[in-house]
Amino acid sequence: MSYLSAAGLQEAIYEHLRADQELASLGAPVHDAPPPGTPRGNFVVLGPEDVIDRSDASGPGAEHRFTVTVVSYAAGFVTAKRIAGRISDLLQDPPLTLEEGRLVGIWFHQAQARRIEGGRGRRIELRFRARIEG
Repeated sequence: MSYLSAAGLQEAIYEHLRADQELASLGAPVHDAPPPGTPRGNFVVLGPEDVIDRSDASGPGAEHRFTVTVVSYAAGFVTAKRIAGRISDLLQDPPLTLEEGRLVGIWFHQAQARRIEGGRGRRIELRFRARIEG
């Protein structure tokens, strides 16, 4: 399997998250790259990705391990965790169509919640695994 479906997967996830009204109501705009400057408030950034060949006798395949990062400057972790929880829910069996390959599924793998900037902000990194065939 090649890296051919990586861009399509990222675009599909980006559009899926941006289209969700509940996530938008939490005040967390979704970005494909870190916003310029030093933004305050809440935001979501699509992050790093590792891709592993998972081809087998049935055909080509790949496992995409990707990160979605939530940043919040609200007091405490509650706001960041609500945003992260919504993202995790949205990426459970999402109805995504890719230009190249077929999405078999996306699975939550791990999360890390940390204080940033001397405790002024919160950062949660959500890690997922996606399996693509074809």
